[in-house]
Amino acid sequence: MNRIWDTLLLFRPGGADLVEILLVSALIYRLLLLIHRTRAMQMLLGVLLLASVFLLAQLLGFQLIERILETLFQYGAIAALVIFQPELRSALARLGQSRMLRPFTRFEESQVTDEVVAAVEQLTRAKVGAIIAIEQEVALDEYAEAASRVDAPVTSAMLSTIFTPYSPLHDGAVLLAGGQIRCAGAILPLTQYPLADRSLGTRHRAALGLSEETDAIVIVVSEETSRVSVARAGRLERDVSSDRLREILAQKEEPATPALPGRLGGLMRSG
Repeated sequence: MNRIWDTLLLFRPGGADLVEILLVSALIYRLLLLIHRTRAMQMLLGVLLLASVFLLAQLLGFQLIERILETLFQYGAIAALVIFQPELRSALARLGQSRMLRPFTRFEESQVTDEVVAAVEQLTRAKVGAIIAIEQEVALDEYAEAASRVDAPVTSAMLSTIFTPYSPLHDGAVLLAGGQIRCAGAILPLTQYPLADRSLGTRHRAALGLSEETDAIVIVVSEETSRVSVARAGRLERDVSSDRLREILAQKEEPATPALPGRLGGLMRSG
């Protein structure tokens, strides 16, 4: 009886065990968030299916299937590292954007802010239209799939070049993520709500549409008026100065007034 009781005590978690379980659970949850809606998630499901088949083969004594799967598992990990290198690189980059590591990334964010503001100023002076979406907590993966991959550092020269009139990527949106120009020529969803100002074009509707579906900060430079607008949380702030744009990008604060979906109040003027 004492033996059975001692054995059961092994399964009773202590304080350190509970902490370890919580840490492992948090890591697994974070990993699932990183690979959500990527090919890596499909790969994980495939691995789980193969593992289930392997266990079933062991139970039923199917030695041939067991040997084949053992060989596959031995070399499959190396093949996965090669095939899914872009996804792994992106996941590690997202891990580096964690809130816990924010103090170490402030300098890089400041550099990105300076480059974006400089690019917007250049585009404004040249009267060139542009739309730039900056990813926050919600991933913009689905909008990047059909766009042209760039994966270049954020510089004012690169952004200005992408929006050069009559270039193939001029009419699409540029998506920024993790201090990189992730892609260009992205097609964004248009807002379905009526706007108070009918002079606003497709770029402004696309900026509002994306800000309604995600927490991205979307900057629009009007080709007709050279005015700068910023869409956040379903609201559009217009006539944004360089100083105001720098403040928005640096602090990433939410608009003072909550958005009112489906109403004309979804549009906000500044100044």
